[in-house]
This record gives sequence, C-alpha cells and structure tokens, in this order.
Amino acid sequence: MKIGVSSYSFQQYISSGKETQKSIIKIAKEMGFDGIEFTDLNVPEGSTEEQYAREIREEAEKYSLPVISYTIGADMLKLDGGTNDAEVERVCRKLDVAKELGAPTLRHDISWGIPEGSPFDGFDSALPVMIAGAKRITEYAKSLGIQTMTENHGYFCQDSERVERIIKGVGNDNFGALIDIGNFCCADEDNLSAVRRLLPYAKHIHAKDFHVKNTAGADPGEGFFRSRGGNYLRGAIIGQGNVDTYSCLNAIKDSGYDGYISVEFEGMEDCLKGIRIGFENIKKYLSL
Repeated sequence: MKIGVSSYSFQQYISSGKETQKSIIKIAKEMGFDGIEFTDLNVPEGSTEEQYAREIREEAEKYSLPVISYTIGADMLKLDGGTNDAEVERVCRKLDVAKELGAPTLRHDISWGIPEGSPFDGFDSALPVMIAGAKRITEYAKSLGIQTMTENHGYFCQDSERVERIIKGVGNDNFGALIDIGNFCCADEDNLSAVRRLLPYAKHIHAKDFHVKNTAGADPGEGFFRSRGGNYLRGAIIGQGNVDTYSCLNAIKDSGYDGYISVEFEGMEDCLKGIRIGFENIKKYLSL
C-alpha cells in the first residue's frame, strides 16, 4: 500500500493564506507522501477550474507526486423539476476537472438527507433515485478512464450498510467505496466492523481519527460536533483518538487492498504536526 495525504488536511494553513493548494504539493513531497488528493479546488480569480487543475497537475508532476483522487460534494436528492439531471450533469463536469488533474478516482457524495418538500419519506424510498444518479455518473466517468466512489459521509448515507446498498444497487465495477476509517463515528457505528463490511468495494481509503465522548456527558465545548446519535466528536491525530485505527488499518492490510491510504487530519492541533504524527503512526501500525 501507498500512503497519500488529502489537501483537506492542510486546511488550517490554506484558509489562513499561509499556504495554497499548489504550495502544499511541495510540503507533502518533503514529508514523504506517495501521493496527494484534492478536495474542491480553490480557483484563483481570473482562472477557470480546468485551467487551475492543469496548473496543479503540472506542479505535482514537477515534484513527482501523483494526484491520486479528487473529492467533491454532491446530492443526488437535489431535484430540479422533479429530476436530479442538473446535479448529475454538474458532477460530470467535475469529472472533466478530475481528468485535467490526472486523478484516477473521483469521490462524490450521494446525499446529505431528504430535502423539505421532496416526495421521499425515508432512505428506502429515496434509494432508487440516488442509485440512478450515481450510475449515470460512473458510466460517464468510465468513458474518461476514471473510477467513481461514494464515501461513508454526510450522516444520511454514512452507515456501512447504506453505503453497501448503494454500491450494490449501482452494480458497476467502476463504482465503489472510499472508506473513511473515522467517519463511521458520525453514524455511531463500530469502526472496525464497518470497515470490514466495505472492504470488498474499496477503491480508496481515508485514515482519520476522532475523540469521542458519550452523549450522556456534558458538552465538551469548542471543537466538538454531534454524531447522528448525539455523541460528541472532535477530530484527532491518527492514533491518538478513540478509533481503533491500528485494527482498522491491519484489516485493510490483511484484505489484500493495494491502493492508497490518505491521511485526512481535521483536528485542532497545528495541521503540519497533526499530519506528521498521523503519518508516522500509520507506517508504524502497518509494520507491526
């Protein structure tokens, strides 16, 4: 397996203006990563998304650091005139951007939930529409040589069982799972069991950790958010939170998965420190 890093891990520095999505490529290379993925390009004024994607690709090639994935938001339940045609088309245009980046995979959300006024009364009734949208997207992606995937992300489609139902429903080997080890906490699911369920569909992995406090306790304050079931969560350095990252990573290793595992840090610590320690822990856990 190879270890990459998500541009999202550097968000502290990018948001403050200390670094840019282009400048972090050199930093990631110097830190020893095998690849880098990007989340929602921050297009400079006067440029286009496609042009900026080409600039990022050229910068990555300059440092011999492959762009391994492109991650975007999406919602297959965002209907316009009763269909999700506009949203499907928007995601397909993002696939054109992924092509410019040189990314072999694209992750898009399925849905964040049932919008007010929609005709759906729950996950089961909305499932066919979500599947149909993802199917159309991956068919276009395949024509570009790009694989698509959904992630256990966004509360509504976060449980491993729901993700599996979506993947099976799409029924295309070009579509699979981006497994985020930590994100199962947001649906109050056992991380290791959930990882094992989705491993047969894995196309990419995010290594992430969370501090978890039971819903029965007092609000821990700044930095925490709530899981779907009400537990308190805060991003942690990989290996320092409550997720059994060691067991999850070794289940991935034992499965024969040979793709990339990307560090995705979203803790309160300095991001370079958090990324470095998490990277070191991943390498240590996989070597034990």
